[in-house]
Amino acid sequence: MTVEIDGANNTVKTNTISEVTSANGVTVDGLSIKDSKLVTANSVVEANITNGAVTSSKIASGVIPASRPNATPLVYNGNCAIAQRGISQTGVSSGANYPVDRFQLYPTNLGAYTITQEALTSGNAFNNGFRTALRIDTTTADASPSGTDYLILAQKFEGQDLQVIKKGSSNAEKLTLSFWVKSNKTTTGQVNLFEYQNNRLVSGTYTVSVANTWEKKIINFPADTTGAFTNSNVVSLGIEWFLDSGSNFSSGTAPTSWEAQSNGDRNANNFALASSTDNDFAITGVQLEVGEYTSATIPPFQFETVGDNLARCQRYYYHHASGDNKVVCMGSYYTANNLQSTVFFPVSMRSVPTADFTMGTGFITLHRNGAGDEINDLTVEKGTVNAVDLTADNSDGVSGTAGFATRVKTSNASTVVAFTAEL
Repeated sequence: MTVEIDGANNTVKTNTISEVTSANGVTVDGLSIKDSKLVTANSVVEANITNGAVTSSKIASGVIPASRPNATPLVYNGNCAIAQRGISQTGVSSGANYPVDRFQLYPTNLGAYTITQEALTSGNAFNNGFRTALRIDTTTADASPSGTDYLILAQKFEGQDLQVIKKGSSNAEKLTLSFWVKSNKTTTGQVNLFEYQNNRLVSGTYTVSVANTWEKKIINFPADTTGAFTNSNVVSLGIEWFLDSGSNFSSGTAPTSWEAQSNGDRNANNFALASSTDNDFAITGVQLEVGEYTSATIPPFQFETVGDNLARCQRYYYHHASGDNKVVCMGSYYTANNLQSTVFFPVSMRSVPTADFTMGTGFITLHRNGAGDEINDLTVEKGTVNAVDLTADNSDGVSGTAGFATRVKTSNASTVVAFTAEL
């Protein structure tokens, strides 16, 4: 079609126009007009797509993000950003130790370690948004552990937080674990899902391919239709990175299907972190997803705000005050030799907590009536998940005037006032 505009005479001249009219609109020389919308001949105005006609292979990766049934991450503090107990502990050789919140390191007669919250400034994990990691350095080696010795890094979960997995039902879900790992050792390690109610186990393995380099690992776990999680605040599941052990834990085979738990299968692929003081292990970006994913399809890590991350961790551990001259709470002298005071928690804790105090002579001062009374300890009484009473008496050095108010403060750099309800 040719259009000539004669401005002098205010006329428009055209040659022949080819027009086709149908129920779908009007087409004028290849120009489609419908519902007052102009579209090119190859555009889609309305799509009537048969079910199944558009497959995942026809959709570019990332166009439709993977969805989660859980609103918040299943793993707590997966980016290792919260470390209420401090960023470094040395000489760790026994018991449950927390390099960062919610991750427990259990050494049992197998070496000694320095555990830290490591600040990241470069590398693949840093490039993917992670600024902190959990790091374990072997400081006392044990290359020949006894049969019952072990070294485990774990995170444990309440059953009521895991009902989305539908374990123990015909609709039980598969799971995918993802994490970033770095070590001086190029070797294969083992990760287990340890189920406590029904004493069941399933395992996966990962390989550190390049020394001292952050690598992302993906491990798939099958669904388990046997044994449901208890719908309560008790421990139901643990993720355990077995880092070393004696033969009692390494004599079997890593189970890729759920089985009745056998200790010999828990560390069939021994990382042997304790074998040399040259050895180290670091991890961050831990996520557990409902469903089966690959490195290409796994949903992105759920970065929480620091406030949200901290609040979730405080359900299990609440660091209230530490160091010198820090306020603990307000209280009063119930009698001349009896302190009564209350600490309120910022979130409801998992259960009534126990004290995690560091106390000593003169570690607490009661400020009252223009004076200060130094005392040696505080005792938790009448606790709930939302608050506890702190008391002290004459055996702790309390000596004041009945009815006087007091401000309870720390008075030593080593004082710690904290509360634990860990699994």
